[in-house]
Amino acid sequence: MASVIRLKMLGRKKKAFYRVVVTEKASKRDGKVTATLGYFDPTTQPPTIKVDDKKLQDWLKHGAQPSEAIRKLLSL
Repeated sequence: MASVIRLKMLGRKKKAFYRVVVTEKASKRDGKVTATLGYFDPTTQPPTIKVDDKKLQDWLKHGAQPSEAIRKLLSL
């Protein structure tokens, strides 16, 4: 099964924040997670993005595909 790097939504209504996670492509947005790489908080000014670069590069080498949102956030 193919792995994908995408955002997992957390928080509450109008106070959402996201975790950058690795998961199976077929799982739901907030479903089972293989690994957590960092977080994204759009409520701060400017928005906060923190990702463990070493883990991210390791997952990309193993064939995990970043989602469109992750690609835009990290400018891959």
